[in-house]
Amino acid sequence: MSARRRAGILLAAVVAVALAGCGDDEDGDDFTHPCPPLTPSTAPAHVRVQHILIGFVGTVPGKPVERTREEAEALAEELLRQVCAGADFDSLVVEYTDDSAPGIYAMSNTGVPPGEDEYEREDLVRAFGDVSFTISPGDVDLAEYDAEDSPFGWHVIKRLD
Repeated sequence: MSARRRAGILLAAVVAVALAGCGDDEDGDDFTHPCPPLTPSTAPAHVRVQHILIGFVGTVPGKPVERTREEAEALAEELLRQVCAGADFDSLVVEYTDDSAPGIYAMSNTGVPPGEDEYEREDLVRAFGDVSFTISPGDVDLAEYDAEDSPFGWHVIKRLD
């Protein structure tokens, strides 16, 4: 995932973040963010996240998704912009996710035994875990489609705790 796409927008301070750099960069396509991601040494042992999965034709098993790859990417980026502008994440999940709403997952980090109703990080696609463990509670970010690391499409991820 490119550093330019690291959104990590702090929802509690969306207005302040918008003024400080939440928005389009010079080419108008990607988001910039003034807050650095968490490092491996500061990554939490456990997280709980909510996500919006945006798939495209052939990426979501058992679901007849008809959008093209390009449409999926554009929609994921638009949803990230909407969240940046203060849109209700829960409502966007219900309306857009190609996963099951509410799309909430609890995970334990690498080498940490999972708690009850928790997945081990390695049980989920790599990009999902990478984003989930590098953002702070309340932040949102985008895990981009990658055939190996995020084969189901784009994930707009909000860290709950």
